[in-house]
Parts: sequence; C-alpha cells; structure tokens
Amino acid sequence: MTTTLPINILAFIFGACIGSFLNVCIYRIPAALSIVHPGSSCPRCKTPIPFYDNIPIVSYLLLMGKCRSCKTPIAVRYPLVELLGGLLAMTCAISFGPSLHGAVAFVFTATLVVVTFIDIDHRIIPDAISLPGIPIFFLAAFAVPTVTWQASAIGIAAGGGSLFTVAWVYQTITGREGMGGGDIKLLAMIGAMIGWKGILFTLFAASAIGTLAGVLAMIQSGKGMRLAIPFGPFLSSGAILYLFLGDAIISWYLNMLA
Repeated sequence: MTTTLPINILAFIFGACIGSFLNVCIYRIPAALSIVHPGSSCPRCKTPIPFYDNIPIVSYLLLMGKCRSCKTPIAVRYPLVELLGGLLAMTCAISFGPSLHGAVAFVFTATLVVVTFIDIDHRIIPDAISLPGIPIFFLAAFAVPTVTWQASAIGIAAGGGSLFTVAWVYQTITGREGMGGGDIKLLAMIGAMIGWKGILFTLFAASAIGTLAGVLAMIQSGKGMRLAIPFGPFLSSGAILYLFLGDAIISWYLNMLA
C-alpha cells in the first residue's frame, strides 16, 4: 500500500513523539515508577525538562546532547529511540496505510521496542507489558485483516508452548534455567498479533540473528559460552521483520528451493 509524502512525514513526526514516551517507559517500568507523573526531568540535577527542550530529536541536536541546566551528557539512546519510533510509524503507514491495521501494527512494534531495551538493560521482560499484551493483541486480531482470531489463538499457544517446552527440556537435561519465563510470555504476545505462521518465522529469524550476534558478542567479550545474552531483542526483531517483510521473505525462500 502506498501513501502520500505528507502522510508519511506526519506519521514520522507522530512516531518520534511516541518514541519520546517510549524512553519514559523504558526507564520507569523496570523501576516500578509511574509513566505519567511526574514529568520528565534530568536524571542528575532533577531539573524539570521544559517542552521546548523535549522536542524529539531536534532538542537533542540543539542542546548538543547535554542538559541545559547542569550540562550532563544525555545518552544518545534517547534520540535513537525517538528516531526508531518515527521510522516504525512511517513504515506502518507505508505498509498498511492510515488505517486501524496500521495503528495496531505501530502499537505492536512500539511495545516491542520497549521490551527490547528493558531486556538489554535489566535482563527482564516485565509482566506488566507481556501479560496485558496477550489479550490486547488477540482482540486486535479481529481488526487486522491478515490474521484471523483462530490463527491468533493458535499463535498464543504455539508461542508460549514452544518456548516453555524448550525451557523445560533444557532445565531437565542440564539442571539450569536456560530461558526465562519472560521470553515465553513475550512470544505468546507476539503470537497473538501475528499468528502461528508468524511464530515459526519469528523463531527461525530470532535464532539466526541471535546466533550471529551471540558469536560476535562472545568473541568481543572473551567470555565464550559463559556470556549471557537476552533473547527478547531477537524475538522482537524477528516479529517486526515478519510483520513488514515476512511474506516477501517466505516467497523468496520457497522460490529459491523450487
């Protein structure tokens, strides 16, 4: 589906603004803080951030990456998450148009962005995100033309059940926990949105991306197999890849085999 340039620009601006809110969620949810109150402030000097210093991406550039009050450097992650939010919103608009489908897809990808960075920072996937996400995205299946509610229900069972089985087998054989319950609930949430076919693609893509990234990380860190790598970011990456390019990639792969 194609959209006009003004719609794509508006989608990017909207997504970047949501990206600013995603930064709040990434920081506050693991700390069990309210994501609504109080307003944003500098983590060091606690000075409230005025609206003109909180314009996505632009304020970071104008302030040259520093707090206006205490000149403490602002992590580059903040504008990058805002940029990512803008790009995801624009991609949803291009892929699904200015529609309910596009809105649901953006909420889904934005949720996965929050999950990814929290898992990177804290090695957890909060139940406060994944558990409500399962029924929310199951209900969204009634509004998404590409997934039936039956496929969504099977996706929930296949997503949660597949990783639960893998975790149980691994723990039974080794006596160690190899996969946290957060990954299991995350994949169930993903299955609710993209169905059982998407789960198969997500697991394959996450394993491939995770293996490559894991090998590079182990080489760089020098810790070898002792290095613990969160799996949530790879599951999220695989799900987003399926959402936008899954059908094209599957068709390419099947044609290559033919």
